[in-house]
Amino acid sequence: MTVVTVPFLKNIPSGEPQLFDNALIRWLVALAGRMIAAFWCQALGFSSSERLIGLSNIYWGGVAASMPCRVRFYDANDDHLGFTSGQPWLRESMHRFVEKADLIFYVSNPLLDKLSPRPEQRCVELGNGVEFDHFAVPRPETPEQLCSLPGPILGYAGAMDWIDADLVASVARAWPEYSVVLVGPAYAHDWADRHVELLSLPNVHWVGKVGYDELPAWVQRFDLALMPLERSPLKRASNPNKLYEYAAAGVPILAIDYCDAVRKASGVAHVASTPEEFVRLVTQALADGRKAARQAFARAHSWEALAETMVHELRNAMQRRLS
Repeated sequence: MTVVTVPFLKNIPSGEPQLFDNALIRWLVALAGRMIAAFWCQALGFSSSERLIGLSNIYWGGVAASMPCRVRFYDANDDHLGFTSGQPWLRESMHRFVEKADLIFYVSNPLLDKLSPRPEQRCVELGNGVEFDHFAVPRPETPEQLCSLPGPILGYAGAMDWIDADLVASVARAWPEYSVVLVGPAYAHDWADRHVELLSLPNVHWVGKVGYDELPAWVQRFDLALMPLERSPLKRASNPNKLYEYAAAGVPILAIDYCDAVRKASGVAHVASTPEEFVRLVTQALADGRKAARQAFARAHSWEALAETMVHELRNAMQRRLS
């Protein structure tokens, strides 16, 4: 595998909107990108029109749509247009590529609806995935920060920016004898300042970012893994891989009903319709002994399983174009 970095305008740098929100600047960046891409395609032997071209983001949609190939596919793994940092020209870039795609993989029905595929386009729901063994193989070591905390441990692993802080605070107040552990970074520089009330609760412990290699040791020590995510249009179209990471670790899961993926996992996770129900379900979820079922669910969503599906579909798409 050869990884090549090609420039593109993903976001407008802060404080410089007039410079970068400019058609000429975008054209120059695209031209440089086309030249770099063409060079590497030629150098690596991928210049033939028999090639397969796929995108998992929308930033090079316009360029990729114009490159000759046998099959195009789009891996719709997130609502790229839903991020506030996204720029107006990205919509056109995405639709130019999606309109020409022979095959669309997607993680959720709400996301597929936003793509408005043509009736003749093949659309395959993949969902999200997990490195199964990484989270399933028992880790004997207990993170030092957890050793002194009273149990049960109610844990969340992920970005702090997406959680419903009021919901987490409600859980902490309802169960003051439990430890609520938050593992993960806050990307907004002022997140901690805006959530002083939550972080000042005596049984709430925010440990910050943990490396991917160490993360399973944390998740496996959760007595209950929480998914207290905000309910927003962006999250509604998502398919969180933390669901599958929790399941691979085998720990009980309690989620607020905020997306299709969570609802579909109701056979292995407790799903609350309201914040009040979320708090009430803590006791029931803690007693959930369906570890084998959770891990079987996660194994079916391993990256290997998803890759097999993708390869099968892509081979069929190539064959259809040959016939």
